[in-house]
Amino acid sequence: MAKKTFIQGAAILGMAGIIVKILGAFFRIPLGNLIGDNGMAYYQAVYPVYNIFLAISTAGIPVAISKMVSERNALGRYHDGYRVFKVSFLLMFFIGTISFMICFFGAEAYFTACMIPEAKYAMMALAPALLIVPMMASFRGYFQGNQNMKPTAASQVVEQCFRVVTGLTLAFVFLKYGLEFAAAGAAFGATVGSLGGIIIVLLIFFTSKKKYRQNIEDSKKGNEESVGYILGRIVVFAVPITLGAAIMPIMNAIDVPIVMTRLQETAGFSYSEAKSLYGQLSGFSGSLINFPQVLTQAIAMSLVPVVAEMHKLKKNHELRDNIHTGLRMAIVVGLPCAVGLMVLAEPIMVMLYPMQKASAAGAAQCLTILAFGVIFLSSVQTLTGVLQGIGRQMVPVINMCFGAAAKIALTYWLTGIPDINVKGAAIGTVAAYIIASTLNLVAVKKYTGTNFDFTMVYLKPAISAIVMGIVAWTTHKLLFTLLGGTMATLIAIALAAFVYGYMLLKTRAVTRSEMENMPKGKKIVKIVDRFIK
Repeated sequence: MAKKTFIQGAAILGMAGIIVKILGAFFRIPLGNLIGDNGMAYYQAVYPVYNIFLAISTAGIPVAISKMVSERNALGRYHDGYRVFKVSFLLMFFIGTISFMICFFGAEAYFTACMIPEAKYAMMALAPALLIVPMMASFRGYFQGNQNMKPTAASQVVEQCFRVVTGLTLAFVFLKYGLEFAAAGAAFGATVGSLGGIIIVLLIFFTSKKKYRQNIEDSKKGNEESVGYILGRIVVFAVPITLGAAIMPIMNAIDVPIVMTRLQETAGFSYSEAKSLYGQLSGFSGSLINFPQVLTQAIAMSLVPVVAEMHKLKKNHELRDNIHTGLRMAIVVGLPCAVGLMVLAEPIMVMLYPMQKASAAGAAQCLTILAFGVIFLSSVQTLTGVLQGIGRQMVPVINMCFGAAAKIALTYWLTGIPDINVKGAAIGTVAAYIIASTLNLVAVKKYTGTNFDFTMVYLKPAISAIVMGIVAWTTHKLLFTLLGGTMATLIAIALAAFVYGYMLLKTRAVTRSEMENMPKGKKIVKIVDRFIK
């Protein structure tokens, strides 16, 4: 049952994530074409700061809620699980209020210091989302603790719909006032989106409250946990996770002054050229790398409550089985994304940003480098979720610190070399993921005793991805002159997806039982059986 819950939850969140990213493409691609790389520099510069505060409120605490609720439910203490949620909601409201005030009132001073003062308007437009998102995250954590991923998925999709419509509309309306105001209009879409998301979560919560009320009323009675005790447990568990989640956003925030300064003072680029290069890195290529993260993050989020329950009940066989399956699914998802983005980097960028072809072609070099890091990022996210589930939440923090230190050093050194320039920041990011992934894998083996089957976890997905990459590259080359860049790229991607799926089934990289445990799994198996014997 545990594995079934994990796979179904991951599939639900993964499908929602795909929808969210497709909607995001409908946002970022026209936005990039509308405001160009300079406008994207203003827009994208605020997100490292925003993500730091977002990590503080939504990285550790929802995971803590999920884990604590799952553990109490496993012991029949549903009332205590619900009490954890109520206390955490008040905590989230307080954190959100403080985050909003700092970002809104500190925007001008910070971005003036970063040598990109025009970004302050986008930060002020985005700041109200920090008041709303934390409260929404507390509801999501409670639902996830009950191993119900549907509310999280629904709220993510609704949130993104509101964001896309509002952001693009305001960016277009405010463009006549200047790129900085267009970027601010686009950023305000996230604030409106968070409002739409929390409304959906509230509706789901109040309409499904009866479903949980009976368990809460019938739960085992005991000494009621005090507010102080619950807050203490949340802090003890959430702080390390929050620190770990904040490391990369902090590093990305540091990227802004390091990259801008080194490109100008050492590599010899002008202010305008440095802005353009940074926009290519963060606004163009960086946004595409976020796509596969959604799928692997769905696996990690679904793993935490399941791993926590198995660990609490000392079901070691089921625990190791879920961990093995989780990493394998992450690699199955991450490898094709990495290979596909590497072999079709420039065609994809030019297809997505036809009005900014020069910038898109320049960003393709960064995308190729960052795509390689997707393989290791997939592992980092999943193994971090495992370590959090077994109560070793400080371990991935330390591991990511080692990776972040390497990133800072490499970024500072390499961006000062004119021929490497902004690609140095991309190389630094990949190095951070490689280090953290390796150390996390060692830690999971040590603390859980899980032995990973090299053939199933790495070799079979790798063979499938390599064949897929060859097909994608060859198809694009053959069709480019005949059909043009866009059609050739779309056909290559579609064919690559089919080939990868076929190869996974032929190599048995995905088992029949795993397919059956997915939503509509039995129907999927029947379809597969018609083609694969």
